[in-house]
Amino acid sequence: QDEQKISVKLQGMPLQYANAIRRICLNGVPIFAIDTVDILENSSILADEGIAHRLGLIPLKTELSSIESNIESDKIMLTLDSGDTTETRTIFSGEIKSQDDIIKPISEKIPIVTLAPNQRIKFEAHARLGRGTEHAKWNSANIATLTETDKDDEHILTVETTGALEPKYIILASINELSKRLDIFKETISDLK
Repeated sequence: QDEQKISVKLQGMPLQYANAIRRICLNGVPIFAIDTVDILENSSILADEGIAHRLGLIPLKTELSSIESNIESDKIMLTLDSGDTTETRTIFSGEIKSQDDIIKPISEKIPIVTLAPNQRIKFEAHARLGRGTEHAKWNSANIATLTETDKDDEHILTVETTGALEPKYIILASINELSKRLDIFKETISDLK
């Protein structure tokens, strides 16, 4: 285990459950991502839609506590105002200001746009919780693989995070999510009887 990746050994678990956890790790754990962008000013060479698209793909730090406390709340606002420039400069994700101390870009060095002298961008963006099944920008993991070992009934689950959540929390949240889905399935089956 390190900051980006974790590998865990799964023993005594049917392959279908192990694969379900793998799939949920990839795109079933809710994380924050920028969903809507209001461009207030843009004199850059990049169109408003291009800036909005780039912002949506910037991974935002998410913690399980922030998921639980924001599950029913409004969106989180993020803003940026480049100000006036006298020389060519690149605007980076570190210049984005968030109304939440936790939910902010995972890196300050992700380029958004390069501005020439006298160009400016200013926007208000809203991040919300979502799942990768809705759009790839909400994927909690870049990679989630399941490999077999030499032993019977043993698999290695490897998860690499996008940076939004720590890898171990992706696995823990996936197990909880699978448990919830199985409970819902059991209720549905019981109702059919």
